[in-house]
Amino acid sequence: MSSTATLSASGPTSAAVRGGTRHILSFVYFTFICYLSIGLPLAVLPPYVHLRMGYSAMLAGLVISIQYIATLASRPWAGRISDRAGAKVSVLWGMGACAASGGLLIGAAVLHSTHWLSFIVLILSRLVLGIGESLGSTGSTLWGITSAGQDSTAKVISFNGISTYGAMALGAPLGVILDQQWGLASIGFLTMLVGTVSLVLAYRKSPVPVTPGEHLPFSHVLGRVAPHGMGLALGGVCYSVLATFVTLFYASRHWNNAALCLTAFGVAFIVARLLFISTINRFGGFPMAMICLSVESLGMLLLWQAHAPWMAIAGAALSGFGFSLVFPAIGVEAVKRVPENNRGTALGVYTAFADVSFFLTGPLAGAVIGAYGYASVFLFGLISVLGALGIVIVLRQIQED
Repeated sequence: MSSTATLSASGPTSAAVRGGTRHILSFVYFTFICYLSIGLPLAVLPPYVHLRMGYSAMLAGLVISIQYIATLASRPWAGRISDRAGAKVSVLWGMGACAASGGLLIGAAVLHSTHWLSFIVLILSRLVLGIGESLGSTGSTLWGITSAGQDSTAKVISFNGISTYGAMALGAPLGVILDQQWGLASIGFLTMLVGTVSLVLAYRKSPVPVTPGEHLPFSHVLGRVAPHGMGLALGGVCYSVLATFVTLFYASRHWNNAALCLTAFGVAFIVARLLFISTINRFGGFPMAMICLSVESLGMLLLWQAHAPWMAIAGAALSGFGFSLVFPAIGVEAVKRVPENNRGTALGVYTAFADVSFFLTGPLAGAVIGAYGYASVFLFGLISVLGALGIVIVLRQIQED
C-alpha cells in the first residue's frame, strides 16, 4: 500500500470510500447473519427441550450454553485461519457452518418423535453454530478492518457490535413467531437459507491479501491481549446481569414492564455507537474506555439503588450508553499489541474473553442473588465494571511509560 505522501489525487477519495459506512457494512453484514442465526432459536429451544420433549431444565439450559462453549473453544482457531488463509476463507466457512446448523435443526424437528435422537442432533446443530459464529464474526471483522484500513478499526468493530445486538434483537422474536406458525423446522429452514445466500455473497466478494510475516505463537498473542480481554470481560458483566436478571429483579419489587430496561439499554447502546464512533480515533482507545466505564458504573449504581422503575430504566440506559464503546475502545488498543499478520488471532482471543464473561456471569451472579438478594446483582456488576476501569487505567499508564 502506498504511503500517504505518495498518494495520487484520487487516493484520498478511494481511502474515504474504503473507510465509508457503506463499504464497512458490506463486511459486517456477515456478522449480522451469524447472530441472526443465533437469535432465531434463542427463545424457542429452552421451552422446546423442557416442555415439549420433557427433559430437565438443566438440559434445556445446556442446549443454549453449549453453543458458547463451542464458540469459545474455536475462537483461536478462527483467528489463525483468518491470519493464515485469509479472512474471506474464515467467513466462507462460517456462513457454511451457519447454513449447516440450520439443516441440523430441521433434522432435529423431523426426528422429534424419537426424543433422544432429536436431542443429539439439536446439540450437534448448536455446536456447529458456535463454530460458525467464531469463523464468521472473526473473519468478517478482520476482513472489514483490512479492507477499510487500520484507521477504521474502531469503526468496523463498532458496526460489528451494532450488527451483533441488532441481529439478536430481531432474531429472537422472529424465531418465536416462526415456531408458533410453522414449527421448529421453519427456523432451521430460514437459518439454512440466509446462511447459503450469504455464503454465495461472500464467495463473490474480493479477498484481501494475507499479510506476510512470521506468526507469533498463540501463547504470545494471548499474553499480549489477555489484560485487555480481562477489561472487556469485567466491563461486559453489566450487560449479562441486566439481560439475565432484570425480569426477576422487577418481579421481586412488584414492578411491571421489565422489558423497558432492556429496550433502554439497547437504544442507548446503538445511539452511542452511531454518535461517538469517531471519538476513539480522535482521543484514543484508553481515554474513551475510561469515560465509558465510568458512565457504565453510574448506570449500575442507579440500578443497585433503584427504588422506582424510572431509576432502573435510567440506570439501564446509562449502562448501555457506557458499555457501547467499551468493546471497540479497548479492542483498538489490543490489536496494536501484535503485528498486522497476527490481528485475526488477537481479535479471536480478545473476543473470547467476552464469551467467557457471558458464560460465567450467569452462575456467579445467581450465587450472589441467592446470598444477598436480587438488587445485589447490580452491585456485583458495579464492582466488576470498576475492576475493568482499574485495569484500563493501569494499561494506559504502562503505555505512557
